[in-house]
Amino acid sequence: MVRRPRSPRAQPKRPRARRGEPARFGSAGIPRLDLKGDARARKRIGKAFEALVALQARLRAPSGCPWDREQTHDSLRTYLVEETYEVLDALDSGDARKFADELGDLLLQIVFHAQLAAEAREFDIADVIEQIYTKMVRRHPHVFGSVRVETSAQVLKNWEQLKAEERAESQDSEARARSASILDPVPRSLPALLEAHQLTRRSANVGFDWADVNGIFDKLAEETAELKQLLAAGDGRPEEVEEEIGDLLFVGVNLARFLGLDAEIALKKANRKFARRFRDMESKAAARGQALSSLSAGEQDALWNEVKGARVELRPGGSVIPKTRVSI
Repeated sequence: MVRRPRSPRAQPKRPRARRGEPARFGSAGIPRLDLKGDARARKRIGKAFEALVALQARLRAPSGCPWDREQTHDSLRTYLVEETYEVLDALDSGDARKFADELGDLLLQIVFHAQLAAEAREFDIADVIEQIYTKMVRRHPHVFGSVRVETSAQVLKNWEQLKAEERAESQDSEARARSASILDPVPRSLPALLEAHQLTRRSANVGFDWADVNGIFDKLAEETAELKQLLAAGDGRPEEVEEEIGDLLFVGVNLARFLGLDAEIALKKANRKFARRFRDMESKAAARGQALSSLSAGEQDALWNEVKGARVELRPGGSVIPKTRVSI
């Protein structure tokens, strides 16, 4: 375990938040939670986290690591994104040890940014924790207040309403000047599939959603027909084709979201399945002294189906349904 540095000079003084201190644990309206469980385990968690914070402060100290001392919030942006995707990759792997390791890397990024802010006397890691603690208590009035809910859908609806109230009460004059929307918190820098998921999820939380999944399938068929019609006409501009493909993808994301799935994750799994099978194709072809590029389309399809291990499907009349290489 990393030990806390002895020198107090390595620890920055606790700064004051620019807009006033956030509500402290146990302050008025913010309950102290009696956490159940093993007291020794809770103590271990606290010591481990304290040691990590102290370690990062030590690395940033004058006698610390030159690389760490050179970093800024902007220079760390790439690492924050990379570590997030590595966490997702570890989650998909099903390897608990790897998942824990990657979560640690992501946690370090949060501690690192908080350390930089503490040195600039903006906020520190305690402010980060206390603000999310306060927010979670405030947004769970059905747990810590008198609000009653029966379903998770009601919880989400209340959550969005509380967020809207928080934005309305914001001291930010610029935020007050423009009309508030429940879609405002969705970052435009998100990957497109994730952005579409967030937009449709938020709109659905206020009741703007499909009545049932059949409506989405009808919309999917409609968008597909529009794209096919545009391509058949042969005079569609690239921008028009792009727009129709975008509409089709948006409906696909909405379908996944409606079914309780994440289109980003679904597509990621499909990508990996395709890549795994394609590599198997390459391996089989190489074992036979062949290169994929030298095979005909029919031979490639046969090899793909061999790798896929698909059963031969028959039409009602007994004829074989032809396989296509795009089937995954």
